[in-house]
Amino acid sequence: MLELKSRTKSVTVEAEAGLTLLDAAIKHNADWAFSCTRGTCARCRCLVEEGAEFLEEVTDEEWDRLEPEELEEGYRLACQTVVKAGAGFIKAANRPYF
Repeated sequence: MLELKSRTKSVTVEAEAGLTLLDAAIKHNADWAFSCTRGTCARCRCLVEEGAEFLEEVTDEEWDRLEPEELEEGYRLACQTVVKAGAGFIKAANRPYF
């Protein structure tokens, strides 16, 4: 399962392997902040509250846009964060800078 918390609502849906968290948010009409979908703007920044082990590794784009402290705290870019096959429960909240 995948729980996505945006500014105005939360959705809980089946986690789909290969989709990014942003793809899932868009697909299920979550009010998720984003601009570029390429990892350059960091507007889709989110906090992975549970299930980080069910997500693919941090990408180069994330290393370029997020501070090491943010990554340690569990922040990711939703457009870069891909759900692994056989994922368990994942909980993420949209936390844009602005």
